[in-house]
Amino acid sequence: MIHKAPAALLALTLAACTATPPVSSGPAADAAPVTIGIIGLNDFHGNLEPIQRALPVREGAEVQAGGAAHLASAIDTLRARHEHHLVISAGDLISASPLVSSLFLDEPTVGVMNRIGLDFNAVGNHEFDRGWRELVRLSEGGCEKLTLREPCAVEPDYAGADFAFLAANVRTPEAMGRGETLFPGTAMRRFGEGAGAVDIGIIGLTLEGTPGLVTPEGIAGLTFADEAETINAAAADLSAKGAEAVVVAIHQGLAPDDQPNVFGCAAISGPLREILDRLNPGIDLVISGHTHRPYVCDYGTVDPARPMLVTSAAWGGQMLTDITLTIDPVAGRVIAKDARNLVIASEAGAAEDGVLRPAARADIAAYVAQYAAAARDAETRPVGRLSGAARKEGIESPLGNLIADSQLDATRGAGAQIAFMNSGGIRADLIPASDGTLSFGQIYTVQPFGNTLMTKSFTGAQLLALLASQFEDGRDNVLAVSQGFQQVLARVQEADGGDSYRFVSATLDGKPIDPAATYRVTMNSFLATGGDGFAIFAEGTDVVTGPVDLDATEAYLDGEAMRPLPATDRITVTGTGAG
Repeated sequence: MIHKAPAALLALTLAACTATPPVSSGPAADAAPVTIGIIGLNDFHGNLEPIQRALPVREGAEVQAGGAAHLASAIDTLRARHEHHLVISAGDLISASPLVSSLFLDEPTVGVMNRIGLDFNAVGNHEFDRGWRELVRLSEGGCEKLTLREPCAVEPDYAGADFAFLAANVRTPEAMGRGETLFPGTAMRRFGEGAGAVDIGIIGLTLEGTPGLVTPEGIAGLTFADEAETINAAAADLSAKGAEAVVVAIHQGLAPDDQPNVFGCAAISGPLREILDRLNPGIDLVISGHTHRPYVCDYGTVDPARPMLVTSAAWGGQMLTDITLTIDPVAGRVIAKDARNLVIASEAGAAEDGVLRPAARADIAAYVAQYAAAARDAETRPVGRLSGAARKEGIESPLGNLIADSQLDATRGAGAQIAFMNSGGIRADLIPASDGTLSFGQIYTVQPFGNTLMTKSFTGAQLLALLASQFEDGRDNVLAVSQGFQQVLARVQEADGGDSYRFVSATLDGKPIDPAATYRVTMNSFLATGGDGFAIFAEGTDVVTGPVDLDATEAYLDGEAMRPLPATDRITVTGTGAG
């Protein structure tokens, strides 16, 4: 999910954050401190071209940002400031990506990162969207077809990644033959020579909850271990091997509170906070992601025993984190650290207050253009017309309803009566041209995963339990529903003053769902195997596999007539009650 930071808060994230542990007195060092420049990024999501939506950088000011060619030049600029350097990604480098990358299985994103000189990428949940075997192919190279799309369509000799994927908490069974983890969990890099040499240990991992965010069959056989336990064990091992500094790249994040005049870890919550509080002292830097929020935090302001920097550079290559670690090779520890987030504008010009405006790097621009040209015919092809803008936000969205309707329409031949769509599978708004025209590129950006539709039989009791599970474990994960299906929710006021919901009832064509009856239900293949935590979807019987979800959307929009925008009248929310 993409979270948009308030402009004022985003502006504050551009300031530098410095943490300098005290240096104990003692004999003069016989080797000078060593400074390591680390460039952090996260959640690139294959955004090879600039992001269309402008990025707010301060109150009343915004810039167009991102694009691989500008990102490459920015990284070159930052790297040139340091004799010793690393470039590290905290996951979701690929997938949920625009057409120019996703259409080609994100091979061009790997190609771009090879040319940029990425050193390490910690796997994120989206790395597993096409299954672990396809991820291994993407990393190691080759053209084995493991998905619906053809590999090596532009580069017949696709050779894989020059950088390392890290997956410290992704465990594999012995029968898989890939070792204890799917990819190595850690790495060491040495900088300097002789008495002045220092070793940096890097740990890379994803969130433990990855199985609930990807298609279960794509990660069959893998287990995802506890993040803090994994980091602590790996850090102890790296320290035992001589690492003077330990850097963690983790695909889990913080969620800065919307307080316009407060910045720092004390004003931040989110899943990563709980992990940080369980880490053993000795971690120097945590490069994070997943929440798509920009922040730079000195965690020593929260816990002096854990004076680590915690960073995130938003998403899509719109920002980078410029980090320096200064290490005393005699004492064998970090003596100073600082970091700042920088916006990477996609228009060249003079740098200004937290914004770099690098020129596009020519080789990267040419490489991306090669793929953009290959995608252009598909991208610009008209697929139909829509009467208005279909947006994805809200407890019930016009776009969610449109997709659910298209999936029901495509699977009526399998007996479908109801179709459900998960909000996390909708990646962008659908905004037609002034005459209502939509292109294939637009609908592809909305649904880039290539899921197939599956129709299954469920009892009414299963269906009601499924709908109740939208709000289990404190989550609000409301499914979009097809025309003719209605659900009633109750808004519940929690003790902290916030609102949540609970499922009350449902009807089909005006009739209450009968627990004893059987219903034919369509969902995408991600949901069909229990994705997004909807385990009941996996229980359905009499399975009929239908078309690809994107093909269903295209077929629904196709035709000379303008397709009307669906009304948002399928979910009724009743008044507030006590939680």
